[in-house]
Amino acid sequence: MNKKLISKIFHILVYIFAAIGFFLVVGYFAIRFGFTNQKGIIDMQREAFFGASNSAAVEQAASAPAYKGPWQNSEEWAVMNDAITRDQTVINRAAADSGVPGRIIVANLVAEQLRLFFTDREDYKKFFYPLKILGPQSQFSWGVMGMKEATAVEVENNLKNPLSPYYLGPAYEHLLDFKTTDIAGERFTRMTDQHDHYWSYLYAGLYIKEVEAQWAKAGFPIDNNPAVISTLYNIGFTHSTPNANPQVGGAAITLSDGTRSFGALAAEFYNSNLLPGFPQ
Repeated sequence: MNKKLISKIFHILVYIFAAIGFFLVVGYFAIRFGFTNQKGIIDMQREAFFGASNSAAVEQAASAPAYKGPWQNSEEWAVMNDAITRDQTVINRAAADSGVPGRIIVANLVAEQLRLFFTDREDYKKFFYPLKILGPQSQFSWGVMGMKEATAVEVENNLKNPLSPYYLGPAYEHLLDFKTTDIAGERFTRMTDQHDHYWSYLYAGLYIKEVEAQWAKAGFPIDNNPAVISTLYNIGFTHSTPNANPQVGGAAITLSDGTRSFGALAAEFYNSNLLPGFPQ
């Protein structure tokens, strides 16, 4: 191999690694400054969610009879039903450890997975449907619950900060302790493990528990309102502002029978008779 060819290969490799580095840096700043946040119903309804408006466009907290429609008879739901049933034991373990009902974790899982299945149709057809598995995320949001790294870090920090409005007490402080010094790497492995979803469910459960604690301490308990809890799960800590008139929103999710918010879709599942292994 002559020197000219070696030099050419070397320069190609340099350009490839430079391009990879560029995209990683762009991805970091996109997440850091919120450019990857999914635009949806909550963006149009944010003032109403925080009690500044009574716009009729905002979906109210779901307390109506269980919805029965096409998505419950879809092939996507058939895949999810099988996959979630296989995960029943680990979901219930995470629910017990986090102190929230398993069904509220599953409600958010269902909304996140339906969003993923109907958005990434090609991946769904190639991988998730043949294998009957849940769809993981690993780019800007992690794991089957679609949680961002920054949110996971805040969940961890809230457990150990008695001054935080999200603090749950001493019994919860060590639930997310790390076993190695490579905290970022261990966190990523926890959240993206496709063979064991326990950590994804536990982080989700603890997020929900922390937000419930915040609202209860402010005098506005929401633990019996799955639609609002799911809205808050979707929009994040930053937008969790306790108020007397919480309403439902979240990312717009377009299914075969129309579009609704993340919070409303989660509540549709929660109020249904699907997956009786996770009772209300």
